[in-house]
Amino acid sequence: MSARVKITATGRLSLPADIRKRHGLGKGGDVLIEDRGDEIVIWPLNRAVARAQEISRKLTADKQGASVQDFLADRRREAEAE
Repeated sequence: MSARVKITATGRLSLPADIRKRHGLGKGGDVLIEDRGDEIVIWPLNRAVARAQEISRKLTADKQGASVQDFLADRRREAEAE
């Protein structure tokens, strides 16, 4: 879906209500704006976080020592050794 919106002199724009509702922004919320050079993409923040987590899981899957728990355990061992 595409929608034409105006940008005010102060740089503000309003997303159409149906788009906000469809993406869980009906009552407002945070978004991430990604500048891809020739286009601008607006992501609901929760989707951007979920996407980053998905990518992280793929990159660390089946890799020994790559989990957050492993990282924290390493830091605890280092702190105890000081």
